[in-house]
Amino acid sequence: MKTDRFVCASAAAMLLVLVFMGCKSVSQVGRKADRSIVVLYENDVHCAIDGYALLAGLRDAIADTAYVAVVSNGDYLQGAAAGAVSKGGYIVDIMNSVGYDAVTLGNHEFDYKTPRMLELMDRLSAPVTCVNLYDTKTGRRVFLPSVVKQYGNRKIGFVGAVTPTTINTEQYAFFDDAGNQLYELKPAELNSLVQQSVDQLRSEGVDYVVVLSHLGEADNPLHVSSHTVIGATNGIDVLLDGHTHSTIPCELVANRDGRPVPVSETGTKFVNIGKLLITPDGHISTQLIPVGQLTEANSRVKHTTDSIKNELRQITNRVICQSETPLTILDANGRQEVRFAETNAGDIVADAYRYVTGAQIALSNGGGIRTNLPAGQLTYGDMVSLLPFDNNICVVEITGRQLTELLTRGTYDTPRENGDFPQVSGIRFTVHTATHTIADLTVLDPATSQYQPVQPDQVYTLATIDYCVTGGGFFGLLKNNRMLKSNVAAYSECLIRYVSEKLGGHIGTEYSKPQGRITIVE
Repeated sequence: MKTDRFVCASAAAMLLVLVFMGCKSVSQVGRKADRSIVVLYENDVHCAIDGYALLAGLRDAIADTAYVAVVSNGDYLQGAAAGAVSKGGYIVDIMNSVGYDAVTLGNHEFDYKTPRMLELMDRLSAPVTCVNLYDTKTGRRVFLPSVVKQYGNRKIGFVGAVTPTTINTEQYAFFDDAGNQLYELKPAELNSLVQQSVDQLRSEGVDYVVVLSHLGEADNPLHVSSHTVIGATNGIDVLLDGHTHSTIPCELVANRDGRPVPVSETGTKFVNIGKLLITPDGHISTQLIPVGQLTEANSRVKHTTDSIKNELRQITNRVICQSETPLTILDANGRQEVRFAETNAGDIVADAYRYVTGAQIALSNGGGIRTNLPAGQLTYGDMVSLLPFDNNICVVEITGRQLTELLTRGTYDTPRENGDFPQVSGIRFTVHTATHTIADLTVLDPATSQYQPVQPDQVYTLATIDYCVTGGGFFGLLKNNRMLKSNVAAYSECLIRYVSEKLGGHIGTEYSKPQGRITIVE
């Protein structure tokens, strides 16, 4: 697709050939530059650490003929064992070995809570830009509203923004134990905050403004996305996006003045690296480069990742159990089935919560279960990869009426994906997708091993992760429920205990398929 200013280059384009197409950018008329600028970008890496050496290798290859920047659009600290074991420390070490020009925050940077995030960002050698994270006590921004970098005789201003929905999904990171709010993300002011930063950069004479966005393109309860920000502002040249794991070589979105602004997103876990090209005469294009096509790795970064992988192996290679069956969260089409249907991985995880805590019912949010596991030997590292977040198990009281409401809300989007879709133990129910309702909810009676109809006013004990109790998951419905047990164990440790103690180190055919706890009908 070609416009008067932008070209969206396809992913099939020659990887290292600089493509000169399009018309002059307004900001570059009359300015002569000696070389092109290439901005390599990634988003939602989620601890896929092998990609970093290839990213740096691509930068090295391009650097012979162009100025090269490397940026991140967030969600790098969490998502696999490398993040979970080190609470993000390994990832910062790797990113420092790459040498980033600028980064912004993703919602999962808050998973280890804000003090740890701030500690890690202080260790990161790259400047952090986030226009909308504020300290409520001081009223001041926590990070820079923008970062300016010069490449030859041209300047790029990078403006970072994180989705305001983070305050809902990672709510525990924004409040203290007494419920006092410590940080805010200003959803209502996001557009004006971005515009103020853009205007300031323009007044300082930057040639290009690039937004590093962890907003995503999808609608959400706050109705804030990369598209809404572009539509409410002007002066942005390109928006590099994240959060929704979309694969977008280039999508043109009209700004407040009706001018097209390219939006690009790379997918997740380094399936692609994004390449923003600004030619000497001001033409702008974006493309995605499949990482599988890259072969040259930066030796320094590879040395760092190899060292970390060796350390991880020493920690994670302990064999936990033998499994006769794969544990899956994806369907045959690669969709995250754990977010819209019962899965065998969800069954065993929820069973582990109930076993370790002794609760009557257990619920695990589908979004907290993160990868398929193969049949065969499963190690500590496998368990952490399946359950990689910094979540602890707790037990709360819940009435039958509240349980019905929670399950109704959690299954409302079925068969669309929703991270709050519940994987369950100790209950059975039917989801009616046409009416967005549930029916036939029954609760296991441990005395008789029979399922009995739920009683609206009866109080049950519910095991789940603290993320879902403190407001991050399950729509905040459990925030005011009476806590019976807190910090029982890390959720991955619960699974390890269950398969080691209850299953004797052997996952058998009883988990070869979902066990019929959730029935879905139209």
